[in-house]
Amino acid sequence: MHDGIVIGEGVLLDARPAGFISRTLAVLLDLLVLLIVVVFLIAIAVRWLTDQFLRGESGLDTLMITNVLVTLMVMVGVPTAVETLTRGRSLGKLAAGIRVVRDDGGPIRFRHAFVRAVVGVFELWLTFGFLAVITSLINRRGKRLGDLGAGTYVARVRGGHPPSAPVIMPRELAAWADTTDMRRLPDGLALAARQFLGRAHKLAPQSRLRLADDLAGRVEPYVAPGPPAGTHPEAFLHAVLAERRLREEDAARLRQARADEHASLLHRLPYAVPDLRD
Repeated sequence: MHDGIVIGEGVLLDARPAGFISRTLAVLLDLLVLLIVVVFLIAIAVRWLTDQFLRGESGLDTLMITNVLVTLMVMVGVPTAVETLTRGRSLGKLAAGIRVVRDDGGPIRFRHAFVRAVVGVFELWLTFGFLAVITSLINRRGKRLGDLGAGTYVARVRGGHPPSAPVIMPRELAAWADTTDMRRLPDGLALAARQFLGRAHKLAPQSRLRLADDLAGRVEPYVAPGPPAGTHPEAFLHAVLAERRLREEDAARLRQARADEHASLLHRLPYAVPDLRD
């Protein structure tokens, strides 16, 4: 379940920054996976060194170079590859329900993952994560130095939000909504009204009434005639959105029926020749 709105370009709008506990859990899980990889690589290196020793060859120079390459791969190569291929979702982040995104909410690419990994060598490995913890606690979005350099942050992609309150047609406005003329609402206005109705029960009474009045005033020019006198603005919004949804469903059913009819005609023989199968 998204905490924001994903548009066609893959940009996650209004993504909420992940909490400190979620980020910490993701880091610990990722470190556990890296530890398993390191143990596996060390086992291979020890076996190789043992074989070299039994053959009477030292292989120490090769081993030192291999250790440097393995260290760089573990600290930089693996995190960069994982975050690039998964668009910011390592195994730990996947388990924690978070991901790394750009400042505009879009998916990260190689350069973002590479900068995060390179800076992470200093702030995560050399300082044992102390610098990353301090930076993320100070920053409003929980960014560490790698995020500041790459232009990224860690966002929530699922969480414990309860489902939005449903849009229900008020009984007293059903007859009015059925006969009124409704022009198409701008997408932004329709979305704002839907989001308000979904979280209205969480708002303070004064803020709730003020927002309802504002949105109702912006929606009313698209409706004729206006609602009956004394209609509560929140009920008016419910009626408009519910009727809008109903009409869109009716239009979709009509389009499907016409498409089925045209498809049936296309399968008939030309020049009014009767089809023997009919």
